[in-house]
Amino acid sequence: MKKFDMKILVFLAACLASWFGAAPVKAEIVDRIVAVVNDDIITMSELNQMSRMFQSRQKLDPKGKERQALKREMLEALIDRKLAKAEAKRRGIAISDKELDAAVEDFKKKNRIPDDATLTKDLAQHGMTLKELRQQLADQIQQERLVFIAVGAKKSSVSEKEVRHYYETHFQKSSGKQVHLRMINLPYPPGATPGQKEEILKKAEGALKDIRLGGSLAEVLQKYSLTSQDMGFINQADLNPQLGELISKLRPGEVAPIQTPAGFQMMILVGRRSGTPPSFEEVAPQIRRMLEGLAMQKEFAQWVKTLRAKAHIKIML
Repeated sequence: MKKFDMKILVFLAACLASWFGAAPVKAEIVDRIVAVVNDDIITMSELNQMSRMFQSRQKLDPKGKERQALKREMLEALIDRKLAKAEAKRRGIAISDKELDAAVEDFKKKNRIPDDATLTKDLAQHGMTLKELRQQLADQIQQERLVFIAVGAKKSSVSEKEVRHYYETHFQKSSGKQVHLRMINLPYPPGATPGQKEEILKKAEGALKDIRLGGSLAEVLQKYSLTSQDMGFINQADLNPQLGELISKLRPGEVAPIQTPAGFQMMILVGRRSGTPPSFEEVAPQIRRMLEGLAMQKEFAQWVKTLRAKAHIKIML
């Protein structure tokens, strides 16, 4: 495969806190069972899917023993997920269609997706259907409720000192600089062949060339059947350091080509702005909720171990 026409940085696309930063991979044909969890099973295709997604987001390319160790770690995480889902079902934690509809609307709002047609198109580009998205959202809501019921809010209390420390580390020391980015995503199709990857590369090169020659974004997107996502203003300090350095060299309107394990992306700098960091009073509730959530997840991980002790688990990896 020939190289992109300029230096391409491979980086953690998820650093933008965008759901579309890393494309999910559709399950392959099930070849064998790798674990039995009570009355449920985990297939090799499930394990491979989770491993690839994790490697893509964490910019990993493990080999040999490291790859096998990562797969085993992912298998343990899948076992915990199966146990938690079964426990949620046993406790009668169900998600209504109305709640799921609201979750989908919230998902669209957070990702700046204007309508259902655009959502369906974007999901298809990432190898997903709306039904699969709804199932993922349902599982997420279900586990959040199980966490609260099983662990309880009292165990996850966060001190004022912890909140202030987080503020001083992540907000107060920030210069307040923000960048407005728009992303064009060109993911590889699930199980892409070398020929399909070459085709995506040629499309990325063509779109990049047209943008740099002054073509309007709307015309380029239409020509190559692409979509763009408005990322809005992002704190430059929150970006992956490699991406932040690359973006800092751009002028508004310029584009940075990026290669990820899942395909290609183009980041267009729309503009910059600066300002003073928010006050402690403004962001303290948000910081507290985030820290409480992390504390609850830690307690939940310990609680899941009690489910393991009572479960029938057979690993065949």
